[in-house]
Amino acid sequence: MSSEIEQLRAVASNLYRNLEQTIVGQKAVIEQSIIALLAGGHILIEGVPGLGKTLLVEALAKSIDADFKRIQFTPDLMPSDITGTMIYDPSEHKFKLQKGPVFTNLLLADEINRAPAKTQAALLEVMQERQATIEGKTLSVQAPFMVLATQNPLEQEGTYRLPEAQLDRFLLNIHISYPSEQEEITLFERILTYDTPLKNKTLSTEKVLRADELPVLQQALNSITVDKRIIRYTSDIVRATRKHQHLESGAGTRAGIAMLVCARAKAVLQQRDFVLPEDIKALALPVLRHRIRRSPEAEIDGVSITKIIKEILDSIPIPRS
Repeated sequence: MSSEIEQLRAVASNLYRNLEQTIVGQKAVIEQSIIALLAGGHILIEGVPGLGKTLLVEALAKSIDADFKRIQFTPDLMPSDITGTMIYDPSEHKFKLQKGPVFTNLLLADEINRAPAKTQAALLEVMQERQATIEGKTLSVQAPFMVLATQNPLEQEGTYRLPEAQLDRFLLNIHISYPSEQEEITLFERILTYDTPLKNKTLSTEKVLRADELPVLQQALNSITVDKRIIRYTSDIVRATRKHQHLESGAGTRAGIAMLVCARAKAVLQQRDFVLPEDIKALALPVLRHRIRRSPEAEIDGVSITKIIKEILDSIPIPRS
């Protein structure tokens, strides 16, 4: 076992314990957020208002001592408000570059679907290429870079659907659901101990590592073993989405890559140096649900994305040694 993997395991465990101190319950959400961080991908977090989406992102940023910026997406937000623009400086009689909030480590795109598609698209280049073009000048963002976007359900008034090209750039689609009864009671009791109960609290969140240490640790994931049968299994799942009767469009190749990379990170969290079929199966839903689209008939009949993915997983034999 390499020292890098051992260090990555320790970091992953500390991150998990750290976030548990801030977020009550939501174990799957915490795990998937850490998986995305270790894998170096972006996450789209969905849930109704008030379930701790923003708190999760703030706690994650504080855990890795990262440069953190937030954009509140609104209908009047412009692309230049995200990437930056050239500002005329009258004292020097010339234009100067004013960088936008994308030049950071962790970018919180809060309520991303409250802005129209043109504004949402301003994140496309920086999410994929880790660079932004401003007035014809291309600038790289610092590593690590991660977009953590929150989204309210589309049924809510004043929301816009994200373009498919942008959805595909999110490594995982994480759903935050209502807490259990006991979790909610525990949360109420904790909040009432705060001096200002209505303010988000990340005081218990400690620094686990520095942001500039993360890229080196992320490289250690490459040494996690992925058997060829696991790769074939992943391919079978992705290809099955393209011919399912209830799907209008299936997942692309990027979905399979995402599943395998995330499976490596999940193996680290599980204290293993190899990927199991169960890792792929557990990650299929957050990897696929934002990348596939139901047919109109399936929507009318109320066939959910979750049910379709479960049908696909049940139809494909799990590889065994």
